[in-house]
Amino acid sequence: MHAKTDSEVTSLAPSSPPRSPPRAGNGPTPGSGGVMRGAVYYVQSPSRDSHDGETTTKAATTPALSPMASPRHSHSSSSRFSRGGKAPRNKGGKGWQEIGVIEEEGLLDEDERRPMPKRCKYCLIFVGSFVVLFTFFALVLWGASRSQKPQIAMKSITFQNFIIQAGTDASLVPTDMATTNATVKFTYKNTGTFFGIHVTADPFTLSYSQLNLAAGDLKKFYQGRSSRRTASVSVKGNKVPLYGSGPTLMAQPAAGGKGAGKVQPVPMTLSTTVRSKAYVLGALVKPRFTKRVECKVVMDPAKLNKAISLEKACQYS
Repeated sequence: MHAKTDSEVTSLAPSSPPRSPPRAGNGPTPGSGGVMRGAVYYVQSPSRDSHDGETTTKAATTPALSPMASPRHSHSSSSRFSRGGKAPRNKGGKGWQEIGVIEEEGLLDEDERRPMPKRCKYCLIFVGSFVVLFTFFALVLWGASRSQKPQIAMKSITFQNFIIQAGTDASLVPTDMATTNATVKFTYKNTGTFFGIHVTADPFTLSYSQLNLAAGDLKKFYQGRSSRRTASVSVKGNKVPLYGSGPTLMAQPAAGGKGAGKVQPVPMTLSTTVRSKAYVLGALVKPRFTKRVECKVVMDPAKLNKAISLEKACQYS
């Protein structure tokens, strides 16, 4: 063996640099002295000392262009696209925002389509059934109570006095004045078998030729179920001006001109309206009954303090 000169070493140097052993996952073999488009590039530089005859090779890896990272990125992107239902528009990040909006809309639609819990359904069914049954029961009670109307019967009227005398009204105008005092009795019967009744009435009035001579109020009362009572009302009128329209009581002389004569009777009208109200089911079922009463009465001064029957003298409506 003989030592080689520098020229021989130079001439025997290979035209291309030695290649590094291939690495797993690297791209195609690069050309001499160039930079790879893949993940590995090579740089050849001459040795500082020409006598050593060695070359230095450097390799670098570009992480941004690694072929191992691109499949993961594409897989994750495709999975996100499939969830949204639309391909994103990759312009300034708007595509990802659109996917998020679509996903939120999908969640809202799922919440709206979520079925109602069974407990809520049962509660609604129970409440609806209760309302229907209660309404039906109230209507039945109302119809039954309307058929059980109270009965009113006027019994009698008694005149204690009836006086006509001359006088003056409040403005000192001379006229005849009438003073009346009477008592009216009637019976009230509650035919209801399952409810009581509260009874009131309009004023009882005695009138002659459309002129009211006396009036009286009924004291309200409560009548229990399937019961009756006799009520009385005091009807009074004190010095009511007649202004020429009142009756004139004239006494006719007795035979032979001795003794007092007979007094003429005075026709009158007794009228009122009796109002009844029942609380069958509290304030929910509250039937009302109204009855108008009108009676023809004849006041006979010869029968003062005697009861005058009204059983056949009244009309009810």
